[in-house]
Amino acid sequence: MKLRLFRHYVHLPTALLALIELLVLVSAPVIVDGLNGRSPDLARILVFSASGFIALLAMGLYSVRQRARLKGVVLRAGLAHLLAMAAVVLVTFFLQDWRPAPLQLIEWGGLSLFLIAIVRLISERLLDEDAFKRVVLVFGAGQRAQSLSQLRRRSDQRGFRVAGYIAAPGEAAMVGRDLMTLGPGERLRDLAQSAGVDEIVVAMDDRRREFPVRELLDCRLAGIEVIDLVSFLERETGRVRLDVLNPSWIIFGEGFRRDPVRQFTKRAFDVAAALLLLVVTLPFIVLTGIAIALEDGLRGPYFYRQRRVGLDGKVFDVLKFRSMTVDAESDGRPRWATSGDSRVTRVGRFIRKVRIDELPQVFNVLRGDMSFVGPRPERPEFVSQFGDSVPYYDERHCAKPGITGWAQLCYPYGASEKDAIEKLQYDLYYVKNHTLLFDLMILLQTVEVVVFGKGGR
Repeated sequence: MKLRLFRHYVHLPTALLALIELLVLVSAPVIVDGLNGRSPDLARILVFSASGFIALLAMGLYSVRQRARLKGVVLRAGLAHLLAMAAVVLVTFFLQDWRPAPLQLIEWGGLSLFLIAIVRLISERLLDEDAFKRVVLVFGAGQRAQSLSQLRRRSDQRGFRVAGYIAAPGEAAMVGRDLMTLGPGERLRDLAQSAGVDEIVVAMDDRRREFPVRELLDCRLAGIEVIDLVSFLERETGRVRLDVLNPSWIIFGEGFRRDPVRQFTKRAFDVAAALLLLVVTLPFIVLTGIAIALEDGLRGPYFYRQRRVGLDGKVFDVLKFRSMTVDAESDGRPRWATSGDSRVTRVGRFIRKVRIDELPQVFNVLRGDMSFVGPRPERPEFVSQFGDSVPYYDERHCAKPGITGWAQLCYPYGASEKDAIEKLQYDLYYVKNHTLLFDLMILLQTVEVVVFGKGGR
């Protein structure tokens, strides 16, 4: 089961887990202070709990795609608590009345980490229980329905359980299992109610052939939700599946709009965040320039400009720290970066891993070529190639490209057309559903990508 908050779907068990851990963060200081005979200070507790919750979110602990085992989760929770305690010290630096004593802060963090580890141990056994899943009946058993039956990732199947598939009239069954049939005189509504179905997914290969309008309407009026396959897969997987997508879904569906208010708030957020990031990372920018100079000499360029495709197909120069040798593409032929690429310098290998090479792109953000969050900008040569071979590829240019994005969180570094197709599905999801809060969530979860070096090459 999933909730929809600000046009983004949240897995119900994950939302409940976040709520429980927020209560833990609030309760731990109260328990510690009570045991030590101190009166709880609401202001201090709010600063600690808010910092802790944001840090847990930044470590990816509320992402349904979090694959870390219990040890990895506890490690991330421990790092989150260190970040939270550092944030409390910074926030209360000029607020003496709000500042907790060092030992008090350590006690708060230690107890809340212990309690969160217990909560995670229990939740690991409960999150995948069928009690939290919607029971789904799929109307269709052909090629389109097969795309649902082939979902393999555990995270994609957390929100539902398939009760069965019903082949549409004249449709060859391709799912191979869980086939159901309507008995003589049996209505679709009766079958769905007897199976305890919460939702019917329409996955017919050809809707022009005997579309069951009356039967589906009866189910809807009986309280059973009815949804088309594309929207169902979007909700459950966090991406727009190209293999079942049709143009009418984009034209008539919610999203894929350019709201002037949204454009204004996004631009204001980009400028403010870029200026803040520039101030905070200025020492790293200077140190990176020195490291590049020490490795390659003072004459070598520090920055690298590369043509990329942005909003509405407009080409611009993206700015990055140079991480490859000066003659990396001396033959003029664009190539993907690969794992262990010999063109990458020693300094370049490190700054790519921790994403420092991307820092100069804040100037692209300030100039308006890029946003902080959006589809990653691609080179014109690859855009031309994919535009001819990958359906709906040009639709990713309906939003400004970003330094980070939904695809970067959900899919590792891509270096082939197959990878480009996979990442496009996440990019289309972002283009359709982006909001300011969704951007903030992506930015926070990018912290985990940087800290653990996910996807860097």
